Amino acid sequence: MAKLEELLGWNFTDKSLLDQALTHRSFTNENPSLANGDNERLEFLGDAVLQLIVSDMLMKKFPAYAEGQLSKLRAAAVNEHPLAELSRKLTIGQCLRLGKGEEVSGGRTKPSLLANALESVIAAMFLDKGFTQTAASLGAIFEPLILKGDADSTCLDYKTALQEQSMLLFKTMPIYSVLSETGPDHDKLFEMGLFIGEKFIAAGSGKSKKEAEKQAARTALLTLRKDQEETGG
Repeated sequence: MAKLEELLGWNFTDKSLLDQALTHRSFTNENPSLANGDNERLEFLGDAVLQLIVSDMLMKKFPAYAEGQLSKLRAAAVNEHPLAELSRKLTIGQCLRLGKGEEVSGGRTKPSLLANALESVIAAMFLDKGFTQTAASLGAIFEPLILKGDADSTCLDYKTALQEQSMLLFKTMPIYSVLSETGPDHDKLFEMGLFIGEKFIAAGSGKSKKEAEKQAARTALLTLRKDQEETGG
């Protein structure tokens, strides 16, 4: 647990809160005399605290975004998959107290269990020192998830808009193809071509294929809209 506190940048005043946050129901079922109980109530509280922290971060970071955009970004940051990944990085799975059956069935690596445990730890932090300190500590941890969610959302929006436009105008889906890869493995630059039918429409470049596809889709949208304006479409 000392390693977990170090990774969180948090020194629990009340260690029993962290102890409870890391105690799964399967362990208390096998140890009914346990004083602190399991982490399910903390999970309930932690979910609410995390939603508020991430909502506050999004409001400050993206002042021009509408409610729908903010909701999508929040959902992307606090769903089971990113929470489980973050829980693994924080070594929460190694700290859990599990019942024998849950241990044997691989409970320490189950995404749902790890995500729930992280929410329980967040609740323990909130109860230990309050919202302001919890939000300050978690801000640096969740910011990369928020930025990634924004990048993925933007990419999806461009590509989705292009798909809709392509189907409307040409009755076919756009196709992406790698035009080139340059640079060393740790610092590659991809150039992706976007084709509708057999016609080349646009190219885009980026540090990943997804980023290059996003740029190609963005350029293609601008090209198609300009063509429509010029032809009066």
